[in-house]
Amino acid sequence: MEIKKFKFKTNINCAGCIAAVRPKLNELDGLENWTVDTENPDKILTVSLNTAKQEDVINAVKSVGYKIEAID
Repeated sequence: MEIKKFKFKTNINCAGCIAAVRPKLNELDGLENWTVDTENPDKILTVSLNTAKQEDVINAVKSVGYKIEAID
């Protein structure tokens, strides 16, 4: 299965925020790995997906109260 990378602009800006979203992202089937660049002003979340969809990632992040928007 081909792994695709997607980037999202978020407001996940610290270790506490990352800890809050970690369980939701880690429970997604088909998500290989993810990172948040908290040094970037746009707090870029990069995910590698094989079977999960972008919408799954967006819903997971929003479910714990953070903003997220796909970057083309």
